[in-house]
Amino acid sequence: MTTYIAAIDQGTTSTRCMIFDQRGAVCGVDQREHQQIFPRPGWVEHDPSEIWQRTQEVIAGAMQQAGITRAELAAVGITNQRETTVIWEKRSGQAIHNALVWQDTRTSSIIRELAQDGGTDRFREQVGLPLATYFSGPKLRWLLDHVEGARQRAEAGELLAGTIDSYLAWWLTGGPNGGLHITDVTNASRTMLMNLATCEWDAEMLDVMGVPRALLPEIRPSSQRYAMCVDGLAGVPLAGMLGDQQAATVGQVCFEPGTAKNTYGTGNFLVLNTGDRLVQSQHGLLTTPAYQLDDKVTWGLEGSIAVTGSLVQWLRDNLGLISSASEIETLAASVADCGDVYFVPAFSGLFAPHWRADARGVIVGLTRYANRGHIARAALEATAFQTREVVDAMAQDSGVALKSLRVDGGMVANELLMQFQADILGVPVIRPVVAETTALGAAYAAGLAVGYWSTLDELRTNWQADRTWEPQMSQDERDSRFARWSQAVSRTLDWEQDA
Repeated sequence: MTTYIAAIDQGTTSTRCMIFDQRGAVCGVDQREHQQIFPRPGWVEHDPSEIWQRTQEVIAGAMQQAGITRAELAAVGITNQRETTVIWEKRSGQAIHNALVWQDTRTSSIIRELAQDGGTDRFREQVGLPLATYFSGPKLRWLLDHVEGARQRAEAGELLAGTIDSYLAWWLTGGPNGGLHITDVTNASRTMLMNLATCEWDAEMLDVMGVPRALLPEIRPSSQRYAMCVDGLAGVPLAGMLGDQQAATVGQVCFEPGTAKNTYGTGNFLVLNTGDRLVQSQHGLLTTPAYQLDDKVTWGLEGSIAVTGSLVQWLRDNLGLISSASEIETLAASVADCGDVYFVPAFSGLFAPHWRADARGVIVGLTRYANRGHIARAALEATAFQTREVVDAMAQDSGVALKSLRVDGGMVANELLMQFQADILGVPVIRPVVAETTALGAAYAAGLAVGYWSTLDELRTNWQADRTWEPQMSQDERDSRFARWSQAVSRTLDWEQDA
């Protein structure tokens, strides 16, 4: 009997299930959006029960489209939006509050308090991360401090907490009836609570953040036969778990030190494989496990950019500049260049390499000459400029100059953006045949754990380039445009006085 691997890709705006065969080809897919909840400016929430409902729906939908039953699945893997944090009741599975999404900035006062003694890099050597609203630990503290009775219930052992991978794994393996409370090393590393040296929860960080150890899941490798699923996937091993950007690193088969991928989604996330070297960044990047296969952790440097694809959604939903996301390329192509308009989308502050919570979005260079096409083009170019900032920081930290960039995610279908990305970086940009490599990476992790694939070489063989964009811009123009972007970035700073 032919068998397949399923991957659950739980993202910021939607949940998807994809079915893959041995060659890494997509045999079935289903995807459904979930509500984005904005209670106040800077606050972003998701309903965990809706996410679980969508997860069950897309599993059934993908299997139906592939024309298979659960008996034909060798394993299932999970990949997920990272940092998004939820606390739920052990007895019922009911969340005590909506999930706090990675973009949420309500923990800024906690960050300021913690940074008073040692600055934003106070814990960077321990956890690989700066103090920022982005990460899960401060979100857990906020929930425990602001949901009535939460801290007392947590200390009494009545509650469980984790990132979305943990929440889904618990439900998939039984929920209130013996569900497994686990996470993997990549997701754990995004909490500010995991010690990089040991890959275990750090007692000092738990104390600093005020998070009871009993709340947290067990940290496991990214590829392991964890447990059997129940209900719609009954009898199928749950065998892979990776945060979305690390999953894309695996899906892009970036297994050698010096290889890098960039995922273009709600935000952009560039990961460079540093192999056995745990590199402490001096230039605003995050030190992170790229993946853990068996007992071996492979390390990486990551540049996290908050707003890229979500800027296109903002132009559609908030301004009505376009009626669908796909229209952005046509509108941007209606003008020859950006007309000296620059758009810095610091809606949640600036992430890598700046880490400035006080920044807010700006559009600069507006004249009567500028039209909606120039704004659309500036919005697309913002994604490429922010990527260039991260690539430059990675070269400074690692001493390795990028020779090419493997790209994936929804925005890589935008050919105007991909050409500009190659132009502003000065290196080839390569899109693979399977552009949704986040789900593919989760499938690879699960398949390796159950022997569906035996070696990394098998996965390398599956990878194929679909298109390559070569740089066409002169070095002088590249330098001039990037300098103009940097000038625009400086205009975003010191706006939010309380950040």
